[in-house]
Amino acid sequence: MDIFADFGERVRSTIARLGWTAADGTALDLTRVVVEPPRDAAHGDLAVNAAMVLAKPMGKQPRALAIELMGELAADPDVAETEVAGPGFLNLRLSAGYWARFLALVLREGEAYGRGTPGKGAVNVEYVSANPTGPMHVGHCRGAVVGDALANILAHAGHAVTKEYYINDAGAQVDVLARSAHLRYREALGEAIGEIPEGLYPGDYLKPVGEALAKRFGASLVGKPESEWLEEVRRTAIDGMMAMIREDLAALNVRHDVFFSEKSLQNAPDGDRVAQAIDTLTAAGLMYRGRLEPPKGQLPEDWEDREQVLFRSTQFGDDVDRPLMKSDGSYTYFASDIAYHLDKYRRGFANQIDIWGADHGGYVKRMQAAVKAISGGKASLDVKLCQLVKLFRAGEPVKMSKRSGSFVTLREVVDEVGVDAVRFMMLFRKSDAPLDFDFQKVTEQSKDNPVFYVQYAHARVHSVFAQAREGLPALDLSDEGLGGADLTRLSDAGEIGLMKRIAQWPRVVEGAAESHEPHRIAFFLHDLASDLHAHWNRGKDLPQLRFVNVDDPLSSHARLAMVRAVASVLASGLAVLGVSAPKEMR
Repeated sequence: MDIFADFGERVRSTIARLGWTAADGTALDLTRVVVEPPRDAAHGDLAVNAAMVLAKPMGKQPRALAIELMGELAADPDVAETEVAGPGFLNLRLSAGYWARFLALVLREGEAYGRGTPGKGAVNVEYVSANPTGPMHVGHCRGAVVGDALANILAHAGHAVTKEYYINDAGAQVDVLARSAHLRYREALGEAIGEIPEGLYPGDYLKPVGEALAKRFGASLVGKPESEWLEEVRRTAIDGMMAMIREDLAALNVRHDVFFSEKSLQNAPDGDRVAQAIDTLTAAGLMYRGRLEPPKGQLPEDWEDREQVLFRSTQFGDDVDRPLMKSDGSYTYFASDIAYHLDKYRRGFANQIDIWGADHGGYVKRMQAAVKAISGGKASLDVKLCQLVKLFRAGEPVKMSKRSGSFVTLREVVDEVGVDAVRFMMLFRKSDAPLDFDFQKVTEQSKDNPVFYVQYAHARVHSVFAQAREGLPALDLSDEGLGGADLTRLSDAGEIGLMKRIAQWPRVVEGAAESHEPHRIAFFLHDLASDLHAHWNRGKDLPQLRFVNVDDPLSSHARLAMVRAVASVLASGLAVLGVSAPKEMR
């Protein structure tokens, strides 16, 4: 039950009953009429903007409209108080009976409360998609968590979600990987390879690949020209790297539905799909021969001042038109990416989301232009950028990993602080803002550690129920029994505040899904935990407000129902983020 959607419908029905129309007699557009939490909780439970957004098309003063609307809504038995504020906002305070019914409904729905209705459409969320040239590092970690949590949120909101990983296995970097693996292969055969040559991957993670090659081929690849071993070594190295990447991601509780090979685009059963994508753009009149102006500043080494075939990406919002073929006839990375997103569209994904590192920010406009072009404007691509993560330990920068040779691996971070701390902290900040991750701070048991603070709130509820079973053994603490408690006894401001916070959960889920911002869930859970801890602390000084009061079993029963609902929402939200909801903290 979404109380804001509920009262939104009541407001629109009331407007229809009042017969409000635009000044010219036409019907009003009511899509901008919303009911939401007031900015200041002291103003009530709900804020209605109807008079503010309808005054201009109706040609009337917003305050006069608000007063007229207030008179009708005041007759609603679920509305206890009404007030017109400022130039025409309408604030409502709900009755105790309404809050009691609401809380009983939350208890009946359990962790299904806040889940959207299925059937909202298919969404493809592509994330991580790191080059298969080494282990996941902490930068990949943030994108992995953001993408995975976003996919979970969309599914929770009612979308059919596919989690996808794009394997970049067709570029020059995988040839470098093969050469690096071949060097480790020779090492595995007993050759002293010395220092890793510049331009090859130096990490120890390639040693198992070299050993696997030695076991499979013996010394048969030694001394042969590169052209005879490159393809086989490359395939073996990619398979080894992807197995390692899957294990790293699994340690983070990240599992994809689809692993899509870039190389498969050119080797598809129906032919070269990159060429097909270019043909699609050509048939639409979106390709032409021309010259590009040189980029501003220092020219890149691969800049070519020549006539070439260009995609009219500026027609779809890009800064310049883009080449799809190099002078040697090979495809640009952009051409392969267009073919890949066309493949996603043909698989039924008109709604596409990509999670990229912030260093790819300059690539966003051209890719969004391409998706518009290949779909005739029927598909959309939203790109969420993840800023860098800086690692610290007690305020000091963390040094690089010996295993990787150049960075701290995802697995090292997860192994040290645990998957819950990693996932929650990667989401407790907007993805486009830099993140400082301190190993010491994310593992300390204090209110300054957000993941501990939220998990402790869930554990505290279970502790309260253990206390209730001991002190009030006659109470029925089943979900059905709690739903039958006299919930109208919940009248304290702190108790109403907790219910008001719980009431926001469906709206928060929907907002996070629509905006593609998973940090909203983490922020909400922290606010809910803060409300619970604050009200629990009030009970220290005011025994009559304690969740378990042996002298007042009826009020205790109602409060236990309330905190059970809090725990249910906390567990639901943590599950969406991929974080556990412990019953006790160790």
